[in-house]
Amino acid sequence: MTQGRNELSRRTVLATMGAVPVLTATTSAAAAIIDASAQRQTIRGFGGMTHTAWIGDLTAAQRDTAFGTGEGRLGFSVLRIPVPENQADWSRDLATARRATELGVSVIASPWNPPARMVETFVRGSQTDARRLRYDMYGAYAQHLNDFNGFLRNNGVNLYGISVQNEPDYAHDWTWWTPTEIVRFLRENAGSIGTRVIAPESFQYLKNISDPILNDATALANVDIIGAHLYGTPFANFPYPLFKQKGAGKELWMTEVYHPNSSDSADLWPQALDVGEHIHRAMVNGEFQAYIWWYIRRSYGPMREDGQISKRGANMAHFARFVRPGYVRIEATANPASNVYVSAYRGGSSKVVVVAVNKGTSAASQQFTLVNSAAANVSSWLTDASRNVAPQGTAGVSNGSFTVTLPARSVMTFVAG
Repeated sequence: MTQGRNELSRRTVLATMGAVPVLTATTSAAAAIIDASAQRQTIRGFGGMTHTAWIGDLTAAQRDTAFGTGEGRLGFSVLRIPVPENQADWSRDLATARRATELGVSVIASPWNPPARMVETFVRGSQTDARRLRYDMYGAYAQHLNDFNGFLRNNGVNLYGISVQNEPDYAHDWTWWTPTEIVRFLRENAGSIGTRVIAPESFQYLKNISDPILNDATALANVDIIGAHLYGTPFANFPYPLFKQKGAGKELWMTEVYHPNSSDSADLWPQALDVGEHIHRAMVNGEFQAYIWWYIRRSYGPMREDGQISKRGANMAHFARFVRPGYVRIEATANPASNVYVSAYRGGSSKVVVVAVNKGTSAASQQFTLVNSAAANVSSWLTDASRNVAPQGTAGVSNGSFTVTLPARSVMTFVAG
């Protein structure tokens, strides 16, 4: 496939969602109750993808901006890279993966195509040159994925997980897989892969692609992470009851998205706040454990082509820098006022992180009440039209509560401890 195909073709899908209306926020909101003892999912991280073959590699400085955690950094803790079909290309993304690993980042990998010798063409509807993995090559393909995992390990990168296939249900330009084929591969071959296995990475979180895995005990035993993409997925489809029913011991990751589109500048404001709400919905409604953007460096991505953090990136940093791997999402009043979205996370025994997005056109006075927490002080950071993750100082917590003004069209992170 070409990068243009990937960036431009999805606009049709995304356009069906329509614009999110911006309503006038109330000036005073109900208290947001944060219960540090009511644990939900464990967070594995926030991150993005590099794909050197298509857009070039990150520079050394850009790697540190992406994966560093200090002021002016994105704080990404997950990196996604491709699995090239040709072994000669396996080192393309190694430098960034190695630096990410040095900074404590989890690295995952996804293939677009198996090696050409393993592929056959077939007719799929009007597509006469559709590609699929030959059935007699399933074992060889598992070895291919395992070999890539071994190559990275021998070069200083221990993969957190590897995917069976990127978007098997949106594969006009790469390799198609049916749900039955994915289940067969998981049942018969995935157990030989020496790292966590990710599947199915449906482009729109279509449950008919992942349900068969959850409903097959043998296939499910050989997969570690149910991966999904959220291109044009309505918020109403974020929850996954079947995963909650049958996914015990498995992880749920959102492994690729850009939002709300790839046509606008990532610095367009207040549109960039859509990213903050989207992450909120993914964490709260979808209960995902990871949230991974498409290209890290792109005009519509978290890092501009000049290496500077964009407004969309600032929204991501409000989560990524402060909600670290191993933190646990805790129960919080998710929507205490119109256009105000709140999620909360616990780190260790005492730290509580709250991220609040105010998409309203008016400032909102918001009280936060911490339950089952001994926090005495709270520090905060703000992004609005003129500031990016700007430190706002530290204040006291009184009788378990603190009240702040959320500026109109802003996102704030609070760290209480």
